[in-house]
Amino acid sequence: MNIKPLADRVLVKPVAAEEKTALGIIIPDTAKEKPLKGEVLAIGNGTKDEEMVVKVGDTVLYGKYAGTELELDGEKYLIMRQSDILAIIG
Repeated sequence: MNIKPLADRVLVKPVAAEEKTALGIIIPDTAKEKPLKGEVLAIGNGTKDEEMVVKVGDTVLYGKYAGTELELDGEKYLIMRQSDILAIIG
């Protein structure tokens, strides 16, 4: 993959949604919630007004409707502004 986000944008690979509940019940695709957590794969250089705080490899939380979905080589990714990221999981 060769995607380089521009400015304050971040490329995130969403964590897969849960397949089963704690009781072992399988959840169908239509009932799965969109994941709100993912791994940062690439970042832009930032802007003169906004320094990049996240870095490649960080696990982040983001808003439910954050970013733009894209698919490349059968994998789903999100590209979003750094300001759409709510937190870095430590």
